[in-house]
Amino acid sequence: MAKRVFLIVLDSFGIGGAPDAARFNDEGSNTLAAVLSYSNDPYPNLARMGLLAIDGEDDIRIEDYKSAQESIPSPIGSYARVREISAGKDSTIGHWEIAGIISDRPQPVYPDGFPDDVMEALEKAAGRGFLCNRPYSGTDVIRDYGEEHMKTGKLIIYTSADSVLQIAAHEDIVPLSELYDICTKAREIMNGDNAVGRVIARPFTGEPGNFTRTANRHDFSLAAPSSTMLDILKSEGYDVISIGKIFDLYAGRGLTESNPTKGNTDGISRLLAMMDRDFNGLCFTNLVDFDMKYGHRNDIEGYAVAMHEFDDALGNILAKLREDDLLIITADHGCDPSTASTDHSRECIPLMIYGNGYRTPCNMGELTGFNNIAGIVLTALMGRSYERDFHPAADSGRPDPDNIMSYVDLTNLKTAATENDIRDLIERSVSLGTASVCIPPCFVKDAVRISRGRMAVCTVIGFPNGYQTTGTKVYEAKEACDNGASEIDMVININFVKSGRYDEVSEEIRLIADAVHSKGAILKVIIETCELTDDEKIRLCRIVSDAHADFIKTSTGFGSAGATVEDVALMKNNVSPDVRIKAAGGIRTADSAREMIGNGAVRIGASRLGS
Repeated sequence: MAKRVFLIVLDSFGIGGAPDAARFNDEGSNTLAAVLSYSNDPYPNLARMGLLAIDGEDDIRIEDYKSAQESIPSPIGSYARVREISAGKDSTIGHWEIAGIISDRPQPVYPDGFPDDVMEALEKAAGRGFLCNRPYSGTDVIRDYGEEHMKTGKLIIYTSADSVLQIAAHEDIVPLSELYDICTKAREIMNGDNAVGRVIARPFTGEPGNFTRTANRHDFSLAAPSSTMLDILKSEGYDVISIGKIFDLYAGRGLTESNPTKGNTDGISRLLAMMDRDFNGLCFTNLVDFDMKYGHRNDIEGYAVAMHEFDDALGNILAKLREDDLLIITADHGCDPSTASTDHSRECIPLMIYGNGYRTPCNMGELTGFNNIAGIVLTALMGRSYERDFHPAADSGRPDPDNIMSYVDLTNLKTAATENDIRDLIERSVSLGTASVCIPPCFVKDAVRISRGRMAVCTVIGFPNGYQTTGTKVYEAKEACDNGASEIDMVININFVKSGRYDEVSEEIRLIADAVHSKGAILKVIIETCELTDDEKIRLCRIVSDAHADFIKTSTGFGSAGATVEDVALMKNNVSPDVRIKAAGGIRTADSAREMIGNGAVRIGASRLGS
């Protein structure tokens, strides 16, 4: 379980490919592709989170961007494409769905402006007249109506293709407190059939010809129709902290603390500060500039610059994550800055997860429903872990200097081994007093049942070549432990060693060590010495030590050569004192085993000793 979850919404950062985009007149929209088309500058941290590995990224602009990269970092966590279910494409509906609510009806829009009865009610409540009353760009509307507003005191009311009612006013003409009060009254009026997603206060300053919108925007959102994940977490006593316009989007409901921001830079700063605080629950952040400043204004350059600012900050965010933290990065809709439209676009969104429970790279494919995110958050904070049927007693055997077999993992990893072969191996092992039996993973449950605790059960993963993916190996290791294995022998990715990708080799060993140790078992790391130079062996000794594995092992026994005394001595001189050495491969006599032990090995892998 996680103690802290950091959920970050990059407002409007869609990734295209919504199957129903044509129904919203958004076919071909792809915000990610538009941003990547600006330049080939890398986004290393978003790439590490899996952004460029998500399924379905077939837009030619994305393909061209990837082709121009010298290298793209491998993902470190889980990643997915997520399609929206709700009947809308705005921030309110997107955030509601993220929090678990599916909206089956679109919120009302007003392509011809608000009807007379609505306007009469608004003018009566505001005590002021209104100008404009039609769809408009926010910057254009103050340019075209700002001077008249200043002369008459009438408010500027406008909308867009989204379900919004926006009221603009100059801060010197209408004080902020009055503007906010008018918007509060407008929120009460806009209900029932006119229940727009948001009423938005849009204050501005400046002189005619040079008006500027200020950071004092305030959203008055429609309250969600039922409980969200925020309500659930708050009711269960968790901290629910918002940064940015999350407070507005959920009408303040379900939160224990709110931190308004003046834009992305401020929001990122507040998020980083929050990561230094101790709390138990959810920190929910919205970075609005992507949408408000760049998407709606068709500013591809500005969007790209803002994404680089976030990517740079993401490096710090990842560095600040604690062991029991979970980081989720996503979006709420699209707003493609490369299309003629200045409105939101119906797109799928990225989902990138890293941290507690999600440190194994995993392509989750395409998920249906933003509400999957609510499930991930609630499970991370409120879920429980149950023990499996088997509980290994790790490293229980202690060698007896008078019995060479007590150092031995008696092994049968033949491709045609049968259950009877494994039964015979176990009985022979018990009679000889060996350290363990080492068997194929498919026989672990049988071996546990047959041995009845009389000896340790060891198995192999990534065997014999080691070139399986990290996710496969981690799953294989966890399953082997759950089936009762108390010792795991893994094969490193030798292909990555030869390619110089030591960081990935190191991370894989660390992930598997963490997984194995969490199950109460021990890990032996097979480096296959016959394939390595001495420099590579020394470097791997250090990597295995840093990953806190329990053993380093010479060989699989399936390579071109097995253990040598020289390799055992080299390992002894280069691993930390906490890492023990297992020699395996080609050890067929007691004298050979003793020679290995004399040079530093404390465990022997052999199939023929004692026969």
